[in-house]
Amino acid sequence: MTLFIVVLASLLVIIIAGHHASRMHWNGTYINWIDGLVRLLCRYVHRLPDTKIDLPEQGGALVVANHVSGLDPFLLISACTRPLRFLIAREEYERPLLKWLFKAAGCIPVDRSGSPELALRQALRALQAGEVIALFPHGKIHLDSDPPRKLKAGFARLAAWANVPIYPVRIDGVSGQGHVALAPFMPSHVQLTLGQTVLCDTESMDECISKIARFIETTNINQS
Repeated sequence: MTLFIVVLASLLVIIIAGHHASRMHWNGTYINWIDGLVRLLCRYVHRLPDTKIDLPEQGGALVVANHVSGLDPFLLISACTRPLRFLIAREEYERPLLKWLFKAAGCIPVDRSGSPELALRQALRALQAGEVIALFPHGKIHLDSDPPRKLKAGFARLAAWANVPIYPVRIDGVSGQGHVALAPFMPSHVQLTLGQTVLCDTESMDECISKIARFIETTNINQS
């Protein structure tokens, strides 16, 4: 009986803490609560400084970052005051224990071996409707020590087609680099470096991609 009371009290504390820490209004009470827990995790376990991506209060926007671990989406969410709709690989989206969460958060699954353009169309409609899309243009986890990997051009096309700004973010200091499920539970001292807003158009696509690549692939923030 005592153990039951302790567990129940602990759950109540977690629920209250998540509720008070939430900074966004997602489509559902449970998602708002999880948003709060994510922010607490990033602040106290990963020592994320008070960093805010300066998104517009309204209108579409695109957030892009380097991808080093499964912690990365949590870090981007914690740095925003608007909900982010992530593009994620369908095999990740379909994971039995997580699909409900990805769906509730508005994630857009990408069929990398099938028809990835379908996800781009869905993301384009979301941007045109004034939502914020987040993605990792390397397409998968890519560490600085890995062989060079070209960025996928989909993010630049989305920005140009929807005429929305790109907000580049560089993620450093993650202890669980290369890990997906374990990374959120490995204490870190994370740093997010925010780049200057980038605008893309169909005539300067290569220049736009190069500018984003130079920023998210290096810690030299002055060359953006």
